[in-house]
Amino acid sequence: MPLQVKRLDASSIDFNSRMDSLLAWESVSDPRVQQTVNDIIERIKQQGDTALLQLTKQLDRANFKTVANLEVSPDKLQAALANLGAEQRDALMVAAERIRTYHEKQKQDSWRYMEADGTLLGQQVTPMDRVGIYVPGGKASYPSSVLMNAIPAKVAGVREVVMAVPMPNGQVNPLVLAAAAVAGVDRVFAIGGAQAVAAMAYGTQLVPKVDKIVGPGNIYVATAKRAVFGVCGIDMIAGPSEILILCDGKTDPDWIAMDLFSQAEHDEQAQSILLCDDEDYLDQVEASLKRLLPTLGREDIAEVSMQNRGALVKVANMDEALEITNRIAPEHLELSVADPEALLPKIRHAGAIFMGRHTAEVLGDYCAGPNHVLPTSGTARFSSPLGVYDFQKRSSLIMFSPEGASKMGKVASVLARGEGLDAHARSAEYRILED
Repeated sequence: MPLQVKRLDASSIDFNSRMDSLLAWESVSDPRVQQTVNDIIERIKQQGDTALLQLTKQLDRANFKTVANLEVSPDKLQAALANLGAEQRDALMVAAERIRTYHEKQKQDSWRYMEADGTLLGQQVTPMDRVGIYVPGGKASYPSSVLMNAIPAKVAGVREVVMAVPMPNGQVNPLVLAAAAVAGVDRVFAIGGAQAVAAMAYGTQLVPKVDKIVGPGNIYVATAKRAVFGVCGIDMIAGPSEILILCDGKTDPDWIAMDLFSQAEHDEQAQSILLCDDEDYLDQVEASLKRLLPTLGREDIAEVSMQNRGALVKVANMDEALEITNRIAPEHLELSVADPEALLPKIRHAGAIFMGRHTAEVLGDYCAGPNHVLPTSGTARFSSPLGVYDFQKRSSLIMFSPEGASKMGKVASVLARGEGLDAHARSAEYRILED
């Protein structure tokens, strides 16, 4: 049966309800998964490395003999890099350098200023001591995720970056280990799932406790990250990958079809949506989708994704397209139009914006420079891409001069007594200078 992609028209009466249904997604909602994850976390907390080794054998199908075997030596990382073909090694190096260059510009510095009476105020910016990055190893391996998570942490000045990657049957894509070497990852563990998140959050004898866990994963990983938040920080609860394309009908329809597929092939739950004001062009893209689908290596996954969560949407004009864009708040937004700069001021919510016909989203996945860890499922309304700032902490600096303490002490006293806090008021009043 040929590919069937939903066709929506923004002018139809039921458009809003159909769009809501299409976008609906709750990434961590299965009570059975939550119970399983809670049990795994409790086992790690109680039994540490013993449980970690058992769970790795059971769930990752990796028959490591001892706990020590769960750690991948630095020599293996370097060997993986050395054994890469020149083409892969060069591509990895170019991508890493571009990512590092971009993220260097995000680094925030401490600052301070002095008031007239000698009072000093400011902010001290410091890196986290140790962070953990989770790298998926199930349906696919993602060396690009290693670079995108580890390099910003290193740029921020994090002392130790710990990486967890499942190795089913003891195997992993050598590119993942090579990427860890290039990114400067300090320790790598062959562990996955909720047990890896728990080990990094609570620490075991082998796996050190981290300050923050970042990186994508399946529903068990996402559920575990939510469960340990508060014990350590997390970056986000990531949903399926998604792309929204605004097109003026002038881009080669095969290009647009393949851009839609580039997200659909990630996962059956991934979402690919096209907005255009030209009905004939939507027909052309649909024809391209049907013709190109059988040429994909991950045809089955892309087909399910496009049929269940994809859509071709007819809009009246670009203003309407922009309204829908801000409603969706997409992870990836392609502006495949003649003048993308003209649309930019009207876009309020998007994880990453790819501007112009030649800027395929896939370039952002690997080597453009900006981070590909982005807010999904509408969370771009209040979240930002992963960056150096996620690995830095800010401490307020306050140092009053005697004169400043006296002046502000009078203000604090009035407010504290207004709140009925006697000790607060008296603490400030002790420092008020006599006239």
